[in-house]
Amino acid sequence: MDKIAEVWASVPQVAQWALAGIGALCVARGFFAFTGLFLNVFILSGTNLRKYGKKGTWAVVTGASDGLGKEFATQLAAKGFNLVLVSRTKAKLDALAKELEQKHIGQGLQTKVLAMDFSQDNDADYERLAQLISGLDVGILINNVGQSHSIPVPFLQTERNELQNIVTINCLGTLKTTQVVAPIMTQRKKGLILTMGSFAGVMPTPYLATYSGSKAFLQHWSSALAAELKPQGVDVHLVVSYLVTTAMSKIRRTSLLIPNPKQFVRAALGKVGLGGGHTFANTYTPWWSHAVFKWVVENTVGVASPFTIGLNKKMHIDIRNRALRKAAREAKKA
Repeated sequence: MDKIAEVWASVPQVAQWALAGIGALCVARGFFAFTGLFLNVFILSGTNLRKYGKKGTWAVVTGASDGLGKEFATQLAAKGFNLVLVSRTKAKLDALAKELEQKHIGQGLQTKVLAMDFSQDNDADYERLAQLISGLDVGILINNVGQSHSIPVPFLQTERNELQNIVTINCLGTLKTTQVVAPIMTQRKKGLILTMGSFAGVMPTPYLATYSGSKAFLQHWSSALAAELKPQGVDVHLVVSYLVTTAMSKIRRTSLLIPNPKQFVRAALGKVGLGGGHTFANTYTPWWSHAVFKWVVENTVGVASPFTIGLNKKMHIDIRNRALRKAAREAKKA
């Protein structure tokens, strides 16, 4: 300590003041960042969805037959929005539409369904979507459709069709759907576009490289689109999530860090626009433990540091090995 005091005493007073000022700024920056996180996660409410349309306004939800998409549709219906449900399996869409119409029979909920396989990248499907929503007062678009790898896999061993489907569904599907729906919003001078992001798009994730890259693409695209459409009254946000108990994650049990779809979607719709603390504009992490976890990583080891990437790699190698052992056991039983 004496040595440190000696060295400090030898530093010119102007430099001491400069270093002290820099230190104070760093402390203040950290304090305000944490305060913003706390307020956004635990205190503040997001934009009221009524900003985007009155009761009876339409919401388009992709990937609507299961998981988060189904829950987005369910909660938007409860808030008085009519629904355009888009996904691959028509039987599931019809069942969900019937269930929601019966549940909200008193409010006159209207639904429309469109069965389309986003992996086919069929222009005729997007034409059908355009015709289906023509003349509707569409105020909300939920870009939820997505695909990940069946299990973690090295990029060089990724099957060609899996690689193709991930990029086609996650990227082209989202872009083309938005090109169909967003013009209605710009004409009405208000609207909301929510696109599902992922921690994998924030933290480079070995053994999920293609999926990770597709979500990083959506991050840049969404922030750029937000700047383009803001002057026309359309709010665009990327919704960042860690794990949720869905078929894609293959996790069934909730925990402190893993909510169920109902919990996550309630937070996502309740925290719209609260993006403080994010590196990227128009981005928010709605579930509280995800937001805290992300903030801690960003402010300690860094989301894209060699340490974080290495930890991600180890975790996904372990997940892959467990999945392969389970598949081998099931193969022996067959």
